[in-house]
Amino acid sequence: MASLPPELPRDPETLQAMLIAREAEIERLRQIIKELQRHRFGRRAETLPEEQLLLGLEEAEQVEAAGFAASEETAPTEKADRARRRRANRGALPAHLPRIETVVDIESDLCPCCSGKLHRIGEDVAERLDIVPAQFRVLVLRRPKYACRSCEDVVVQAPAPARLIEGGIPTEATVAQVLVSKYADHLPLYRQTQIYARQGVALDRSTLAEWVGRAAFLLRPVHDRMLAALKSSPKLFADETTAPVLDPGRGRTKTGQLWAYVRDDRPWGGADPPGVVYVYAPDRKAERPIAHLAGFRGILQVDGYGGYKVLAERGEVRLALCWSHVRRRFYELAQAGPAPIASEALQRIAELYRIEAAIRGHDADERRAARQEKSRPILEVMEPWLREKLSLISQKTKLAEAIRYALSRWEGLSLFLDDGRVEIDSNTVERSIRPLALTRKNALFAGSDGGAEHWAVIASLVETAKLNSIEPHAYLADIMTRIVNGHPNSRIDELLPWEYPAQAALRDVA
Repeated sequence: MASLPPELPRDPETLQAMLIAREAEIERLRQIIKELQRHRFGRRAETLPEEQLLLGLEEAEQVEAAGFAASEETAPTEKADRARRRRANRGALPAHLPRIETVVDIESDLCPCCSGKLHRIGEDVAERLDIVPAQFRVLVLRRPKYACRSCEDVVVQAPAPARLIEGGIPTEATVAQVLVSKYADHLPLYRQTQIYARQGVALDRSTLAEWVGRAAFLLRPVHDRMLAALKSSPKLFADETTAPVLDPGRGRTKTGQLWAYVRDDRPWGGADPPGVVYVYAPDRKAERPIAHLAGFRGILQVDGYGGYKVLAERGEVRLALCWSHVRRRFYELAQAGPAPIASEALQRIAELYRIEAAIRGHDADERRAARQEKSRPILEVMEPWLREKLSLISQKTKLAEAIRYALSRWEGLSLFLDDGRVEIDSNTVERSIRPLALTRKNALFAGSDGGAEHWAVIASLVETAKLNSIEPHAYLADIMTRIVNGHPNSRIDELLPWEYPAQAALRDVA
């Protein structure tokens, strides 16, 4: 805040102007302090993080179950009633799981009343889910050698099958398990070694790291082809998140970036399968997404990051912007204290989201028609209303910043009105970034730029498999086996997750 001049002017109007400017500056600083306090001491989001909420629910459900168990011990009728309710609400166990049947029959087929012969009139069938703990096994490969008694130097032997790790001990299924544990279940390699050690299998963390590196090298062509396939789509989401990377030269970590490019047309019934591709870059410069998206022509749905503007200025893409980011700015102001303008803006945005909720799952034409009828009038009134409020408040306040943020991006924020394929926000890609955040939280950092690139490659395949309801372990084990056995690069499309047959995900992988 500027200090007072040595001598105050005597002109009342000048003094009044100085006072107004000073009050505006004080109010702006108050808002900044409240925001910092909220970030430091309060909740960082409108709701608890999902993992924290689930932990709380787990505890509550545990206490509830213990209470029910105690009541069942003292009231047998209550136990029977709850058993019936569980049978009614549990759903069906998956049909693909193997069934091992046990028959519990009576000891005698004679009537306990008249000793006559009993005859069967039916049966009760009950199913329970059983788990066999993961077990290691050793696949022994024997290759007999044959020699000719007449030809002393002739020895014939079948060639050894190809391996992912030449001379190594793991099968492709074993390596797939390491990949899924690290990038889907977010278990760092050192924790995996501890788990394996409990079963008497001593594997060094560096050994697992070698397996991951070899697998990432083998899978990179599939990752690159996925990115090319996504760029042929008419619409994509894009976002980025930090990727801490060890910088040995300085003895600390540096901040790289993992860029996420997502295709998901399911909200409007599009035919293209969903997919996500992550690409690592050592920084957040604008040329990174420009290079990643080279050749893409269509609609790019993003947040407010300015690096995408270059693509739009070139006429290569149209930017659809995110109403969730606009809403977040007004929400922060409303939470900090009384803010009538911010609260009014939130109500208007909420109406847009209510319309979106009603049309989710409809085809693109229906969504566009509904938005033209219901959403467009809201935005046509909202824009001049924001401009009017902006003219009435100090330009240095956080509220003015929030309004300018929305108005400067109005064209991109309005694009969803004219295209039913466009979403109102970029939450789709933000959901795809959450698994990266979990891996980052547990592993803390990548060991190098190369390690971060491996992270991007494998996470892309894992998350895309999940988006297409494909079991990642079976998928990775299968395609790595195919690649090792010489799958031709000309048929690489067959290895993409959305081309993987669903039934293949359910078969056992040796």
